[in-house]
Amino acid sequence: MPALLLLWIWLCAYLNLAGWTLSALHQLNAGGYAVALGLFAAAFWCWQRKSAVAFFPPAGGGKFRRRCRRAFPLAFFFLSALVILGGLLHAPNNYDGLTYRVPRILHWLAEGRWHWIHTDFPRVNQRACGSEWAATPLVALTGTDRWLFLVNVLSLLLLPGLVFSAFTRLGVRRSVAWHWMWIGPAGYCFVLQAGGIGNDLFGAPFALAALDYALRAKKSGSGRDLFASVLAAALVTSAKTSNLPLLLPWGLALLPSLKLILRWPVKLFFVGGLAAAASFLPTALLNAHYCHDWTGWQAESVGVKNAPVLRTLSNTVLITAQNLTPPVFPMAKAWNQLVKKNIPAGLSRRLHEIVAEPGAAEFITWEIQMEEGAGLGFGVVALLGLSLLAARRMLPADIFSPGGGLRLAPWVSLAALLSQSEVSPLGRILAPYYLLLIPLLIAGPAPAEIIRRRWWRAAAFMVFFIAAGLLVISPSRPLFPRELLLQKIHPLAAQHPACERIEAVYSVYRDRNDCFAPVCAALPAGAAVLGMVTYDDPETSLWRPFGGRRILHIRNDDSAADIRARGIRYALVNETTLSSRYQTTPVEWRRQRGAELVREFKLRLRAGREPESWFLVRWP
Repeated sequence: MPALLLLWIWLCAYLNLAGWTLSALHQLNAGGYAVALGLFAAAFWCWQRKSAVAFFPPAGGGKFRRRCRRAFPLAFFFLSALVILGGLLHAPNNYDGLTYRVPRILHWLAEGRWHWIHTDFPRVNQRACGSEWAATPLVALTGTDRWLFLVNVLSLLLLPGLVFSAFTRLGVRRSVAWHWMWIGPAGYCFVLQAGGIGNDLFGAPFALAALDYALRAKKSGSGRDLFASVLAAALVTSAKTSNLPLLLPWGLALLPSLKLILRWPVKLFFVGGLAAAASFLPTALLNAHYCHDWTGWQAESVGVKNAPVLRTLSNTVLITAQNLTPPVFPMAKAWNQLVKKNIPAGLSRRLHEIVAEPGAAEFITWEIQMEEGAGLGFGVVALLGLSLLAARRMLPADIFSPGGGLRLAPWVSLAALLSQSEVSPLGRILAPYYLLLIPLLIAGPAPAEIIRRRWWRAAAFMVFFIAAGLLVISPSRPLFPRELLLQKIHPLAAQHPACERIEAVYSVYRDRNDCFAPVCAALPAGAAVLGMVTYDDPETSLWRPFGGRRILHIRNDDSAADIRARGIRYALVNETTLSSRYQTTPVEWRRQRGAELVREFKLRLRAGREPESWFLVRWP
């Protein structure tokens, strides 16, 4: 596993560098990636022959069979099998993935390079690019998004070994770390995202690896460990800007190894350049240039940037509610209404001022834990709580020792993020944090006694059982006959709101990957370019088949002449975007730009909203 992890770190860092380099050469395409991957394969082959490192397990799989004889590894491998099966059976339908992460890849490939996309939807430009650069070769070489889930599957499979290695180096006893290496990765944010294209899981193994390799380098004095730690830390930042506070525990762990820098100045120079390309730094520089804010957050944020104490307290309540919500919670709507009603009016007004999304100020919960919002989850959090109660102490005695300080550092990073976050699905955004937070709670001798108790082991298996149940009933990738369910409950939907809600959720997720298929079917065969008036809509469907059509966003300040100059003859217009963001109507918008109506569509893209009107227009 360490050798395979090392290969993954170097490959992801190289793919970031390759993406920026091919963009500079205007060769961001299948041919460019074939050459780039060929160069990486040749370099890897030469290095592997020189080092004689075994990157893959023996063909016999004896170690795997031995592990499967033990209950905890077997339970995790069963969860992994369910994850892979769901990814194989169902096309990706993660909303954010289809709205801006896959579309930005398609925009880049269509242009042959990274470019600042002409749009009023800032997320396609100013978000970190790490997971996209890892996914772009798959899209370019296969012409589909069906295999993108493999990036998250590999991220999940790397977690157990990383948890054991990092936890033991942080002072957790080996027997305790062995049990938690299987339990921790069974958190909902990990197993539910692993079969799809969410990008919160992507940074989790790198966060652990950065810390683990820094502690390895302290002991081994090895340049390989030092360089791997630097690259993993860079990849943590390129996955999401919300991961930036995690550089604190990594920096503390790396301090004793700084003297190693003088041993290999030339190698470190090149590794530093690779790390810079693989980090958030290129995106930060581009954000500073195009929107005068290195984070890019001000391009879409509406929250007030002061009140860090109130925001910290509010976000603490939010993630507590999201992580303690039952896996299936039919009372979510009534609960949300009760909470909203009982928040004092003055406090509610202030909370809405300091956050960008209303759900964060109202502490919303959901009927079922899904990848768009799930945190570590009720199962793992409850088991941690029971373990602390059984140990009759909240924190280990050596918290202020050097080792204890390193275990405490991720909690400081968490506090920094909570003081700044303005979004509602904070539970899933914390995916790279959760596993680094656990060592502070399970260090010391007491947990080693608790894991032997029958009640604790029974509770641990309930964690696996609940996670498996969520994978089976997940609306994103259900592992039961979904169509049969929809047929059975459809006659009951009119009389029973619960049945209507179930039908809406499962049908929307079923259709989301190609939700604009009716629009594509109505387009003339020669419409190779389609304009789009949109904000936060899953445009990936309009690109299908990839390479056959190009989508160009139309901004509010684009005139009819601007639209024609870009070669747009047909455009798809979202009525909600016109009314909520542009304060106009479809009729007025068409009149101002000289467009004529071709057809209207009613499409339901989100289960929480009613069908919206979309208008296909053309310029004669």
